[in-house]
Amino acid sequence: MRSMPAERDGEEPVVGVIGGSGLYELEGLQDARWVKIRTPFGAPSDAYRVGRLGDATVIFLSRHGRGHRLSPSEINYRANIYGSRPSARAG
Repeated sequence: MRSMPAERDGEEPVVGVIGGSGLYELEGLQDARWVKIRTPFGAPSDAYRVGRLGDATVIFLSRHGRGHRLSPSEINYRANIYGSRPSARAG
């Protein structure tokens, strides 16, 4: 198992969470906003919920979409992972 890379000086920690059924919101997430993006792999399952939890930026995605509207075979896994990278939402 590989460990997480060490934080570089001055950079805040970023945590990505892809949740399953029933986990649509993260309790305690502050300054939360929905961020909708497209990726080179197409659209992710839903918009990303981006906010702060303590001193970390948290990026949350509902794997099946809010309301569980995607079946397992419809999930665009590559887009979901690509879109959870902080650089995917820059600009």
